[in-house]
Amino acid sequence: MGDLPKGVWPVMLTPFTVEGAIDWDGVDVLTDWYIDSGVAGLFAVCLSSEMYELTDGERLALAKRVAKRVDGRVPVMASGTFPGATENQAAFVKEMADTGVDGVIAIVCQLAGQGDSDEVWKANAERLLEQTGDVPMGLYECPSPYHRLLSPELMGWCGSTGRFRFIKETSAGMEQKTPKLEALQGSPLGFYNAGAATLLASLKQGGDGYCGTGANFFPDLFVWLCSYFEAEPEMAADLQRFLSIAQMVVKNKYKTSAKRYLAMQGMPIQPVCRDQEVTFREDELATLTHMSELVEIQRKERSILVPEF
Repeated sequence: MGDLPKGVWPVMLTPFTVEGAIDWDGVDVLTDWYIDSGVAGLFAVCLSSEMYELTDGERLALAKRVAKRVDGRVPVMASGTFPGATENQAAFVKEMADTGVDGVIAIVCQLAGQGDSDEVWKANAERLLEQTGDVPMGLYECPSPYHRLLSPELMGWCGSTGRFRFIKETSAGMEQKTPKLEALQGSPLGFYNAGAATLLASLKQGGDGYCGTGANFFPDLFVWLCSYFEAEPEMAADLQRFLSIAQMVVKNKYKTSAKRYLAMQGMPIQPVCRDQEVTFREDELATLTHMSELVEIQRKERSILVPEF
């Protein structure tokens, strides 16, 4: 379907110091770990990156740091349409493109107001494309500040423009995803499912991969599923069941939980977020430990080698 690599695109976390500044060494370690886990690409400056808690300067600096660290090993996309007029969004898209990323993501809910029609959204998207030259673009059905989903018709139009190469699709079930997948047939717009529970189903229907929160815990398991779902259908179905259940743990106090989980595995980052301050009860920490142990069983059954930090 799309022309970007198929597979897993983590929604990157942003490591912070205890004081709340960006931990640049942590960004480097995290970037290398994703790539060593076999991911197809990286989505930086997204909601998991706490993009709304970053200044414009930090957004640009973060994208530039990730692109430099990646050094061409995988493609990198980063968000570029924040609140404001289309003209201002277009100017920032071009600034983001200059950081060295491979494409800039248009945040779907930032291209029109919550009460605006699909026609208004399309008109704004057309103006954005006109004002951003030949910058490769992507789309993100971000749930904040409000959750706007593209209709199959709009999805088809986005694919037909030739400018959009990537979408992080965030609808809940296959009844919404299937017509979107059908609308993208033959287009360069790659469909990356944010939902862990529907991943296998979307892959079977032609989806290009996964772009969700679970990849901040065990990206290698999602990589295996995207790589072997056709060759190993029984093992793929078993892994899908595990990933669906594990997502319930992933969601609890996410994003701090992801940073806490990675720190438990030995990654030198702090469980610090700018947009939330949470503590973990003893039972919640035990659940993270138990999930880690179950992840190791899944890895062992599939001979997945764990990258070192």
